[in-house]
Amino acid sequence: MARPRRNTNPAMSYLEIDHVDVSFGPISDRTHVLSDIHLSVEENEFVAVIGFSGAGKSTLMSLLCGLQKPTKGEVRMDGNIIKEPGPDLGMMFQNYSLLPWLTVNENIRLAVKTVFPKLSKKEITEKIAHYVEMVKLSHAGDKLPHELSGGMRQRASLARTLSLDPKVLLLDEPLSALDALTRSELQEQILNIWEKEKRTVVMITNDVDEAVLMADRIVPLTMGPSATLADAYPVNMARPRDHHTLNDHPEFKRLKTEITSYMMGLNKEARAISKDVVPMPNVRPKDFSPPTAAPRLKNKVSQPTSAA
Repeated sequence: MARPRRNTNPAMSYLEIDHVDVSFGPISDRTHVLSDIHLSVEENEFVAVIGFSGAGKSTLMSLLCGLQKPTKGEVRMDGNIIKEPGPDLGMMFQNYSLLPWLTVNENIRLAVKTVFPKLSKKEITEKIAHYVEMVKLSHAGDKLPHELSGGMRQRASLARTLSLDPKVLLLDEPLSALDALTRSELQEQILNIWEKEKRTVVMITNDVDEAVLMADRIVPLTMGPSATLADAYPVNMARPRDHHTLNDHPEFKRLKTEITSYMMGLNKEARAISKDVVPMPNVRPKDFSPPTAAPRLKNKVSQPTSAA
């Protein structure tokens, strides 16, 4: 069922995962999370990796940003091995990762001052204003994270990531916790920013529609353990892509049907070969309902005794 893996591109790409394995635990009992991973991403390309929960998507993203070292193989950007996180690799997480005691502007200021210590106060202020305006949060720059909606927090997180001028933007399911309307709005904002600034983007998602809307290529991640990347699906659709007309586009219909069928086939295969069936214990929840009172017995009416 699995599509054949992509052939390694002999020409060096901008971002590469080359023959990478990731495993954890002692040698005698290793857990193999990723196996023989190949991924080549060209400069300014938008690639979406799609997979089920637990397949190893976040581990793959940790590899790309330098948080996870491979057990085998290399991860390279512009020909250099990625050994640790850095400002060239901008990571946007699922859970906002904003400091709760700082405002939107202060969160961004802290990041900018750390990465660009030589900038003047005026330059830092201008940089903050530029990216806050880019994500349409100028009205909320002085608000704390708890005063923002989920979508606004994710916009603030995006502004902070972009303010570091990363060469590669890594998106680890950043829209998965949002409602449909907010998610659609942020998808458009990310696409507008990408089309204007042309960054290299790798996005992790489990949403086929989102992948087809946003990406140049979609790469499935097979089921774990020992998950690997299958052959890519090129998205041959002109940009910009419109949410409102996407469902009627013949290429969208074809890709959605193909990718969904392939992913569901992976899921069926994984369930068919799984041998780790754990029987559920025969445990009943404790009954905390108050005891039922015993019915009262009616008092017998005493009969009057006759006089002697």
